[in-house]
Amino acid sequence: MRKLTMALSAVCLLLGLNQSVVAKESAPVPLNPGVTVAQLAQQVPIHWVSVAQIENSLLGRAPMAVGFDIDDTVLFSSPGFYRGQKEFSPGKQDYLKNPEFWEKMNNGWDDFSMPKEAARNLIAMHLKRGDSIYFVTGRSPTKTETVTQTLQKDFQIPQASVNPVIFAGDQPGQNTKTQWLKDKKIKVFYGDSDGDITAAQDVGARGIRLLRASNSSYQPLPKAGTFGEEVIVNSEY
Repeated sequence: MRKLTMALSAVCLLLGLNQSVVAKESAPVPLNPGVTVAQLAQQVPIHWVSVAQIENSLLGRAPMAVGFDIDDTVLFSSPGFYRGQKEFSPGKQDYLKNPEFWEKMNNGWDDFSMPKEAARNLIAMHLKRGDSIYFVTGRSPTKTETVTQTLQKDFQIPQASVNPVIFAGDQPGQNTKTQWLKDKKIKVFYGDSDGDITAAQDVGARGIRLLRASNSSYQPLPKAGTFGEEVIVNSEY
């Protein structure tokens, strides 16, 4: 009888140990460190604005010259750049210095670019005000281009109000847009890159940031608001 009792005790002990091991093995493993409500509530002190607020700030001001960058500002043009990299320099950025790529990009590949909704609203607002709209891009110039036509169609710009796209190009160590903004007497300039904002500020214009989409081919993403500029809400698309 004593031997039977001891055997049963041993079995119970073994079962208890097994259950403990199983419980430990089945315990959920944390997938991430989690977040506190304080962390969720934390916000970076950025000067956010809406298109309506920008319009309101211009009330009573005479029509003026305003400017827009193109890539990642008014157009989500990553499809063309993605294709260009695959075709001309897979895995490298050399395609951006290849004239063949720019011939393709400036003459048809914007058919795959998507107009940004924030840009539609901004351009419509400035057209209603009677402002002169200029598109100033860092793309390399080519002998021919269809970008002007594409922008006119995408943003429904009347023929009488169309200005040919300005291809400022890219020069190492130089902000090629600055002189163009000065020459065209641009008072408000919209862009997604740091260079767009600093070009505006350098000529005394009001630089306003549109957010670059997180899936843009142009990486790394810039830090919006870093120069104290206004940043448009919901402008990544």
